[in-house]
Amino acid sequence: MNELGEFLKSRRARVRPEETGLRSYGGRRRVPGLRREELAQLAGMSADYYTRLEQGRGGGVSEEVLNALARTLGLDQDERTYLFSLARPVRAARRTRHTVGPELRHLLDAMEGVPAYVVDHRSEVLAWNHLAAALYTGLGRHRNWARFCFLDEASKEIFVDWAKKAREIVAYLRMKAAQHPDDAQLAALVGELSLKSADFRRWWADHHVREKTRGTKQLRHPLVGELSLSFQSFTVAGESDQALVAYAAEPGSPAQEALRLLAGLRGGQGPAGRSLTYAEPR
Repeated sequence: MNELGEFLKSRRARVRPEETGLRSYGGRRRVPGLRREELAQLAGMSADYYTRLEQGRGGGVSEEVLNALARTLGLDQDERTYLFSLARPVRAARRTRHTVGPELRHLLDAMEGVPAYVVDHRSEVLAWNHLAAALYTGLGRHRNWARFCFLDEASKEIFVDWAKKAREIVAYLRMKAAQHPDDAQLAALVGELSLKSADFRRWWADHHVREKTRGTKQLRHPLVGELSLSFQSFTVAGESDQALVAYAAEPGSPAQEALRLLAGLRGGQGPAGRSLTYAEPR
């Protein structure tokens, strides 16, 4: 599939011609948004060149052309990064480690009041601490956020806004798929989810992309009820494809008290009778 062409088509479809100040070409519009000729004119290139580019026949694409397209299409920073990844893929992608070093494991253990885990670019959870295991009681069955969200009905009970979480995962995987074009395991994961989940197939076709470095999660826990937590993601030094994700509650909030209650389960059993411990690498 020509991912670059599909992405460009999806983005020009959302640009309203009347907002560009461009004189409209005659004739009835068959699709919403800009026509190829209109986008080419706005971006300062020939219609023939842009057509070949969208059809996957453009060859090497210069940075100037990509910047012009990003500007004309109103791409945000994540979409711009994605466009460059598609147009100029790095084929010598480094294999991601499936293990977490002992220093990072010690750090996870030391974060007793903070749910934290390490995740890779395939949404695979490589390790998590006791409080993260207590917070996400069903994640251990899959060890992968995407599989948990789309293939396990329990995820719809945990995430108050399940659709928002699910779409964020799809956008994240799309971003990473462009950055790792030769990753067979990531491609297999996308294929598996596309086959098994109609929601995943529909949202994957939207071509939304997003890095998730910070935000807020609204969760529903079987023991402590609903809680609102902020999170931040930090790239692991020396492992560009691994990130440490940590959650925090507002001081004095019900969520903070809920985390204290869950922390008290350390060394005990979780709601499903499972021991609360971090993952071992596969």
